[in-house]
Amino acid sequence: MWNGAIIAIPIQLSTIIFPWPENPTDKQLKIVEEKAQNVLDARKEFPNSSLADLYDPLTMPPVLVKAHQELDKAVDLCYRPQPFPNETKRIEFLFELYEKYTAGLFTKEKLKKSKKKQYS
Repeated sequence: MWNGAIIAIPIQLSTIIFPWPENPTDKQLKIVEEKAQNVLDARKEFPNSSLADLYDPLTMPPVLVKAHQELDKAVDLCYRPQPFPNETKRIEFLFELYEKYTAGLFTKEKLKKSKKKQYS
C-alpha cells in the first residue's frame, strides 16, 4: 500500500513523477496492484525481449498494450469516478493536483529589513 502523496514509475531511462490521488479506497488500491501485476506478468511472456523491444510503439505486444490500458484506467478511477477523455485532460488534472499539494512550498517570505538609526 502506498502512503505518500507522490509515486514515481520508472519508464525506460526516465522517471515520471505525479501526485497520487487524495483519497483512494482500499478497493481501488487493490485493483491498481492487480493491474500492475498484470503488466509484469505480460512482460514475463517475452523473456528474451528487452524493455526497449517491449515498449517499441510499432511492435509492442497486444497483451502488454491491453495490460497497460487496464492499469491506466484503474489509476484514473482513483482520481475521479470517470476516466479522463484524453491525455491533455489527465495532464491538466495532475498539474492542478500537484499545485494543490505543493501550495505554499515555493513561496518566498518577504523579509522586512529593519532600519537602524545610527547616532553619531
